[in-house]
Amino acid sequence: MIGRLTGILLEKNPPQIMLDVQGVGYEIDVPMSTFYNLPALHEKVVLHTQLIVREDAHLLYGFATGDERIAFRLLLKISGVGPKLALSVLSGLSLNDLSEAVANKEAGRLTKIPGVGKKTAERLLLELEGKFSVTSATAVHGAVYHSANSDIINALQALGYNDKEASLAAKQLPCDVSVSDGIRQALKFLSRT
Repeated sequence: MIGRLTGILLEKNPPQIMLDVQGVGYEIDVPMSTFYNLPALHEKVVLHTQLIVREDAHLLYGFATGDERIAFRLLLKISGVGPKLALSVLSGLSLNDLSEAVANKEAGRLTKIPGVGKKTAERLLLELEGKFSVTSATAVHGAVYHSANSDIINALQALGYNDKEASLAAKQLPCDVSVSDGIRQALKFLSRT
C-alpha cells in the first residue's frame, strides 16, 4: 500500500497531477480542494495517498490532508460510490461543508455535486451519519460555528432577506463571531451589496 508520497510536482492537469518521486513519475488523481492548494510546478509536494487496485488498473489518489483521505475512505465504503464519485464529492464540498450537510441532513447541498442525484445524496446522508467527523476539535468547532451561523441566517431571514442573501452574508463572517455581533456585521455587509 502506498500511504504517502513526497516528491516534485511535474504536471498539473485537473484532476490529475504527476509527482516525481526519486525518478519515478506517479500519476495521481486529487480532489479540487487539494489541486487548488498545490504549489507551482517543480516544487516539493507531500500527499497522503490511497491506492486502489482493480483488475485492469492500479489507481492512486492523493490528498493534502489525512482528514481528506479518511473522508475518501468513508465515501468508498458506501454502496454505489466509487473513487470517481468520492473524488467528486470532495471536490464539490469542503470537509466542513460535507460534515455540516451530513449533520443537518441537507440532501440539496449534495445534489449540487456533479454525479450525485437525489437517491445517492440520501444514501450518503444515511451512511455517513454519525461516522463523519474530521477530528474532534474540528467537529466541536464546526458544531459551535454552525449553531451561531444558522442562528444568524435565521435572524436575517426573519428580517426579510432571502436564503441566498442570508447565507452569503453569513459566509463573510469570522468563524468565532457571536450571534449578536454576526447579525450586526451581516447587516452591514448586506447594506453595502
